Amino acid sequence: MGFVSFVGRVLFASVFLRSAYQEFSEFGTDGGPAAKALKPKFNILTKNINSYLGVALPPIDMKPVIMAAIALKGLGGLLFILDSNVGNFLLILYLRFFTPIVYDFYNYDTGSTEYVQLFIMFNQVRQ
Repeated sequence: MGFVSFVGRVLFASVFLRSAYQEFSEFGTDGGPAAKALKPKFNILTKNINSYLGVALPPIDMKPVIMAAIALKGLGGLLFILDSNVGNFLLILYLRFFTPIVYDFYNYDTGSTEYVQLFIMFNQVRQ
């Protein structure tokens, strides 16, 4: 049973490790395509926080955010394969932080197709 568990951990972690490797190889000087995709979503998030809480957040540079995502996925995936609770925690931390930002269904009207698609993807990731 230990071998089957190990194979399952390797297969699960391979999704995160491959994603971390791809983001690392495309990082470049500007953070790569991941930074370009996340920048508008972070701008909307900071605008929402500013309007709801009345707290002015400083501008967020995407390069450190993408580096943190790469580190969380890479290190978390490797430690998950080794059956470490720290790896579990790192992957959960990554998912809890990035999922609501990437799948920002709450910024669309409930009848729009974007809302439905993002809401479905958000709920699939959470499970």
